[in-house]
Amino acid sequence: MRMLFWLVLIYVGYRIVKGFMDHKKLEQEPAAEAQPVNDTYKDPVCGVYIAKDDAVIGNLEGEKIYFCSMECLQKFQEQLQHKHQHHT
Repeated sequence: MRMLFWLVLIYVGYRIVKGFMDHKKLEQEPAAEAQPVNDTYKDPVCGVYIAKDDAVIGNLEGEKIYFCSMECLQKFQEQLQHKHQHHT
């Protein structure tokens, strides 16, 4: 009879620990899925969203700007030059 009592007690303890571990695992999984695989950025010229790995990267006053193509980067540079000419 004591043996049966200990077996039941061990089984209940096992189920409690297993349930706790499964609950913790469920809490952690959605957080891992919520993280984006690739960062995306909006091209300031044409408005297309581009993955960081595929982007043409420009630099303006130390800030990186992401473009979908060299053409958009060149248009951006031309726009900056045009603005600069009109302000001086």
